Formats: sequence, structure tokens, C-alpha cells
Amino acid sequence: MAKLFSPLKLGGHILSHRVIMAPLTRMRAVAPAYAPTDLMVEYYGQRASDGGLIITEATQISETARGGPDTPGIYTAEQVNGWQRVTQAIHGKGGITFMQLWHMGRISHSSYQPDGGAPWAPSAIAPQLEVTLPDRTRAPAETPRAFSTEEIGRLIESYVAAGKNAVAAGFDGVEIHAANGYLLEQFLQSRTNQRTDRYGGSIENRCRVVIEIADALAKALGADRVGIRLSPFGIANDSGEEEPMPLYSHLVGELNKLGLAYLHLLEPRASGAGQKDVDHQGLPSAAVLFRPLWSGVLITAGNFKGDSAEEMVAAGHADAVAFGRYFISNPDLPQRLQLGAALAPYNRPTFYSPGPEGYVDYPAMTETR
Repeated sequence: MAKLFSPLKLGGHILSHRVIMAPLTRMRAVAPAYAPTDLMVEYYGQRASDGGLIITEATQISETARGGPDTPGIYTAEQVNGWQRVTQAIHGKGGITFMQLWHMGRISHSSYQPDGGAPWAPSAIAPQLEVTLPDRTRAPAETPRAFSTEEIGRLIESYVAAGKNAVAAGFDGVEIHAANGYLLEQFLQSRTNQRTDRYGGSIENRCRVVIEIADALAKALGADRVGIRLSPFGIANDSGEEEPMPLYSHLVGELNKLGLAYLHLLEPRASGAGQKDVDHQGLPSAAVLFRPLWSGVLITAGNFKGDSAEEMVAAGHADAVAFGRYFISNPDLPQRLQLGAALAPYNRPTFYSPGPEGYVDYPAMTETR
């Protein structure tokens, strides 16, 4: 584990190890504020480590970005204050933390929208799936309303405002969520973006809004405070580009010019995006394919264990590896991996359930002993 536990410069920080906590939706923020609770403060504090990076769960940039029950936001003063307590808990243990900025786009539902209207998307194309309502029941997805060109300008402003709120809450940076079939990936992919203005049609046009958001955040916060997550081969939430390489090669190349803190790639073998256990075999590695196009820090994620993570970093395909499910069930995951200790199993039915079970009740090794 020599490479996995060597220092890494990421943005303005030096990580003491390369075991990253991936962004993980947990649905523990409570209506109507959708601000972090005492339980969330405890959860993040448990998983913080000296010099370790935590990327928070996906966090809504605005009221219209919502689309999941009890998921947190970063668009009100109460939410900023709640997140301040989280960042204090992480920093108190020497940790570093970036907030993942989220807009669900067409995966939302009218029941989440403040005006009761349809959710927002690049084009009025309904996803072929069911979505989760605020009461946690399921319903067919609706046909979304398309942003006008002018409204896209306001969308970009919402991302910048959310980024500034994150910094005000004490975050060391932000990660743009442009993966897993949510709004920004909907702009990227031809099956969900059939616009005829400057934000649709060609690959250059479909990538435009993501690049403009990344550039705007880099200018507002500093490029070393901005990362981005992509899932080039993902199929989550009725997404998927028939030929991903031309699209994502252009996008990664353009983003590379901005000098961002990092690029975070979801490997195709984990393209279920947390909805079920998947381990697709015989697929290309996103990190291996896009490493030559990216000159900065590259984080990869997707069904890694300690040995496979060490191999990925040692080979130079990635600089760090993000872990999800096993960070849920092992609050001291970096220490366990370094020692080669056994990993506690996770309990999938409690991933999104309310309350402390499966959230803050997983013991650390010292507590187990």
C-alpha cells in the first residue's frame, strides 16, 4: 500500500493518503429546511481523517434542483449554517472536504418543484423510469420543461452562488456533479439533449454549459477549489451515450485547460450509481482511457478494494481512489486498508433510510476490539 498511502498535492492542500471518501447520497437531511442535522455532523466527523479528503453527498444548488427525499441543499442561510458544523467536525480531525454540487434535472418531479411545475432539463424528453417522491413512494417520471437560453445563464449563476455558499460554510472546495444521468450529464448526451441553440447539437455545444459552469466557478472560487465528476460509460438514471469517447475526450480536453483541482471519473463497472450492486466485467477503464488527456490530479471510483486501488495508483492510471459503500460501513476505512484489516460489510437497505441505523452505528476497529 506504499503508493496509496503516500502524500498527494490536491489543489491548495497536501493529502496524507489517497483514500478518498466518495460522494454518497444518504437522505438524512430533514424537511422543511433540508439542512445538515446533528446526525449528519456525527456521520461526517466519524469518517474524517488527518489529511484525508471527504467529498460530501450530492447537495442541491437551488430549490428547483431538488429531486430526492431528505437530500440537503446549499441555497439558504440555514443550510450554510448547518454545513458549517459539518466542516468544523471534519477540519477538527485534520480532514479536507469538498462539497458536491447537484441539480437533478429531469430525474426530479413536480412534487419537488416550488411552483408545482414539471422538473427542468435540456430538452422535454421524459426518462423511462420511476422516480422517488418526497414521501419515498415511487411514481413514473414526468416530461420535463426545457430551459430557455436565457434560463441557462441563470442556471450558471446558481452554480456560482452555491459554490460561494459552500466556501462560506467552510468547505475547501466544490465538486461539480456532471455524472449519473443528472442535469449536467443530460446536457452532455445526445439522447437527452436535442436543443437547437448554442447548447445543443454538436459535441462542442452539448459540452458548453458544463465548461461554462466549471470556468465560472474557477473564476469565482479559484481553480484549485473546483473538481468535477464524470461517468463517461454510465447508464444510471436512463443515461448513456452510444459512443462516449468522442464526447468525453473533447470535454476532458477542454476542462484540462482550466487547471481544476481534480477530475473524478466513475468506472464503467460501477455504472449502477448506487442503485444495486454491479460489477460489469470486460469494460474499459475510464481512468486508463482519459489519463493521457488530463494533466492534473485524477481520482477514480468504482468497486475498488485495497489491492486494486494500490495497483491503479502504482501504475499511474489514477492519483487517488474514491471509496463509497465500504466507507459507509467502515468509518476508519483508510486505517483498515493501511493495516490490511478486515472490512465490515455494509447493509444496503439502510443506505437511504432515515435515522441512525446503518449511518452512525458502524464501529471503528478500536470500538470493535
